[in-house]
Amino acid sequence: MPDENRPRTLLWIVIGGAAFFVFTLLIFSLLYFSIRGSDSGFDVGGDKIAVMEVEGVILQAKPFVDQLKKYGDDSSVKAIVLRIDSPGGGAAASQEMYDAVKRIRDQKKKMIVASIQTVGASGAYYIASGTNKIYANRASIVGSIGVIAEWVNYGDLLRWAKLKEVIFTAGELKAAGDPAREMTPAEQTYLQSLVNEMYGQFIRDVAEGRKMKVDDVKGIASGRVWTGEQAIGLKLIDQLGGFQNCVDETAKAVGIRGEPSLVHPEEKKRTLADILFGDITQLLPAQARMLQTNNPGFFYLWR
Repeated sequence: MPDENRPRTLLWIVIGGAAFFVFTLLIFSLLYFSIRGSDSGFDVGGDKIAVMEVEGVILQAKPFVDQLKKYGDDSSVKAIVLRIDSPGGGAAASQEMYDAVKRIRDQKKKMIVASIQTVGASGAYYIASGTNKIYANRASIVGSIGVIAEWVNYGDLLRWAKLKEVIFTAGELKAAGDPAREMTPAEQTYLQSLVNEMYGQFIRDVAEGRKMKVDDVKGIASGRVWTGEQAIGLKLIDQLGGFQNCVDETAKAVGIRGEPSLVHPEEKKRTLADILFGDITQLLPAQARMLQTNNPGFFYLWR
């Protein structure tokens, strides 16, 4: 007579084996990413130069500001190099990063320099202007001191679909920039005044950071860009040279003998979902994205 409990026993063996396999995979994955994430380039002893990347469109300042503060407080880090390859981005984020850079330079008295790679424009140049020294390649794109505000007007689409927007406001300009209708002259004047104010802030901060006269910066703040070779004549950068040249000269300037030890921020730690299924953060709803669908955006951005 066949044993009726045998299939059930086999089932539990399979389930137990699968659970053990998943558990083992999880442990090894966590160990791997923990070791990889903690490999930030810090070695034992010796003077170091920290390298921070400013890449792509600038959307948020906090990770950069937090990491910069850590390097600013670390006595073994003798200098910081910002390796920039960015067209700029959000106005407020760019300003916050500029302020953090300038604090390192003026309050911490720690040397901080910028090395512009392909592009260091608009908000990215804003950040670079707060450093002690700016390097760029001859063909690097530099400048674009200006402001842009944009959003999508979908009023025609609503009318085509025979839809009507219903909105209640208190305050004459509360709905300024409503993308479902044309702006009134008063709204246009109001939003332009914000753009003009941010433009003036950009000019004043670059002038202070670069130790230039405001009028001299204003004279080149047309939103246009220049090559690195052109930018040096306009005092937008200090020296032509690539990243390695920047590192070598910075090391000499802070008294590091020989090849400096370069350190980098730790890699972002991964969640269990990232390990098993890849990065799913972009699939999750973000409150910021949900709330900003209709709002005008203000950017220090080279287009």
